[in-house]
Amino acid sequence: MVVVAYSRFLKGVVALGQRVLVLNASYEPLQLISVRRAVVLLLQEKAELVEAATQQLRARSFSLDVPLVIRLVRYIKIPRRLKLPCSRRGVFARDRETCQYCGTQPGRVNLTMDHVTPRSQGGTTTWENVVTACRDCNHRKGGRTPEQANMLLLIKPRQPQYVAFALLGELERHDVWRKYAFS
Repeated sequence: MVVVAYSRFLKGVVALGQRVLVLNASYEPLQLISVRRAVVLLLQEKAELVEAATQQLRARSFSLDVPLVIRLVRYIKIPRRLKLPCSRRGVFARDRETCQYCGTQPGRVNLTMDHVTPRSQGGTTTWENVVTACRDCNHRKGGRTPEQANMLLLIKPRQPQYVAFALLGELERHDVWRKYAFS
C-alpha cells in the first residue's frame, strides 16, 4: 500500500517533531497531531490541506508540503456545551486580551473583567455576562449596563467551545493556529 510506504519514509523526517492542527469539517479545532499522522490522513483523503509550512517533505518520486493545519473531510460530532468554569484568565483568553468596548489591547495588567449586567443590578459571573474591558472603559461604564452608559459591545459574550478552549494554550503558540482559536 502506498500510504504504508510513505508512512515509513516519514519516520525519518526532521519536521515530524512539529504538530498539526486538525479542524473538523466545519473548521472547528479538534486536536493537535503529529505531522506523520496528518500526512497519512491527507494521503488517505480523509483530510485536506488548509495551511502548510514553506518546507517540503521529499523523496525520490514524492514531494509534499509540511502541513500546519488540515481539515477533516467528514464532520466529527463533538459534545456541545460542556460546562466550563468562568474565570478571569478564561475571559481574557476568550476575548484575546482585547477591550470589548473600545477594541484596544493595553496589556493584561491594564485589563479588567466587566459584568455586562452589573452585579448591583442582579448580573452574575457567567460567560454570557462578563467581558474583558480596559480600565478606562470599565470606569466609564461604572455600575450601569452598556445601554445605560451609551456604550456598545464589539462582540456578544458567549461560552467558548470546549475543544477550542482546551486547546487555547497550544493554539496561541503558533501564529497560523491562532486564528482558529475561537472562529
